[in-house]
Parts: sequence; structure tokens; C-alpha cells
Amino acid sequence: MTPMFEDAGAFGKEFVDNGLKSFASVSKAAQAIVAEATDYTKKSYETGAATFEKLFSAKSLENAVEIQADYARKAYEGFVAESSKLSGLYADMAKEAYKPFESLVVKAK
Repeated sequence: MTPMFEDAGAFGKEFVDNGLKSFASVSKAAQAIVAEATDYTKKSYETGAATFEKLFSAKSLENAVEIQADYARKAYEGFVAESSKLSGLYADMAKEAYKPFESLVVKAK
């Protein structure tokens, strides 16, 4: 075989290997994201159910409004924190997915 074809074959093999490594890292990161989202959803549901029970046992309208306001504040803070955590996980996933291809980019230059 000519050196050009051998180089192309080696490059193709390296590209496929790196693609598989990238896919594995994306799969692992996606599992972490799903687990985090599932935990957040479960906690959110439990907090909502507990707040609903508190609202039913409220003695006055003022108490009910206070319970609702506290729930809204905590829900917002939790959502912002969870969004920040998930955006970090997505950024890490992108970095890990690109990492196997860095050597190919350097070689191409």
C-alpha cells in the first residue's frame, strides 16, 4: 500500500476510536445528569406535598400566605441552585466529549 492510504487508514481508525471514547464519556455524563434531575424532581415533589399538608392545617389566611411564600422562596432558590448544578454537568459533558478529539485537532494543524 502507498503511504497516503496507510496514513488515511490510521487516521480513520484513530477517529473511530476517539469517537467511541467520546460516546462513552457522553453516556456516563448523561447518566449523571438524569440521576441529578431525578433526585431534584423527587425532592421537589416531597417538598410540595409537605407544603400542601401544611396549607391544609393552617389556622388563618395569614399563616397560609406565609407558608405559601416560604415555599415559593425555597422552590425558587432550589431551582436556581439545581439549574446551576445541571449547567455545570452539561459543560463537563461537552469538555469530556471533546477531549478524545483534541489530539486529532492538533495533528490537523
